Amino acid sequence: MFGARSRPWVLVVGAVGAVLLSGCTTASAPTGPGMMGNGTAVVATNRSAPGPGMMGGGAGMMGAPGYTASRLTCVAQPSLPGSTVNVTLGDMGMTRMMGGVAPLGGHMMLLARPASVPGGRISLVVSNMGWRTHELVVLPLALGAAAGQRVPGADGKVDETGSLGEVSNSCAAGAGDGISASAVGWTTVSLAPGRYELVCNLQNHYANGMHQELVVS
Repeated sequence: MFGARSRPWVLVVGAVGAVLLSGCTTASAPTGPGMMGNGTAVVATNRSAPGPGMMGGGAGMMGAPGYTASRLTCVAQPSLPGSTVNVTLGDMGMTRMMGGVAPLGGHMMLLARPASVPGGRISLVVSNMGWRTHELVVLPLALGAAAGQRVPGADGKVDETGSLGEVSNSCAAGAGDGISASAVGWTTVSLAPGRYELVCNLQNHYANGMHQELVVS
């Protein structure tokens, strides 16, 4: 249609297109029920993104670099009482093929929003956006202590003495066998004004960064 004289332009356009596409690739991550929802998640991967994430790298879950959120398979029951604190749990560099005990030194996160609420009844809605099973335990913070300063025992867990509540049930309230990947758990607790620490107390998870202070005013 363009004739013989237009062929060099075709070659130049093709070359430019190849250069533009070389900076970004896509990877398909297979998903299954109870893990990442149904179907296939297509994840855009920027080669210049910092570090590997759960599904290819870059800023993802809640703006945390290296974390990419999975799709939730359930939600908390509506109209929970009191103030609501949404807690997101995640793990970096994990895959759904990994099982057993989390390696010490892995990167995990626990992010609670808001981090300060009025005293009284508080509903904790906990979403596991990672690959591994997680949980949430509410512990009091001693005067002058900071979140992350507890020393895990030989079993990779911290002392839960004085625990004020737990969320470890998938798609249900209260305690159970852990919040599975892509599931949500919740509970309602009554907290007096003070400082508390939200932790995941599965083996090595606390040492790997799963803790945050909650201020109750």
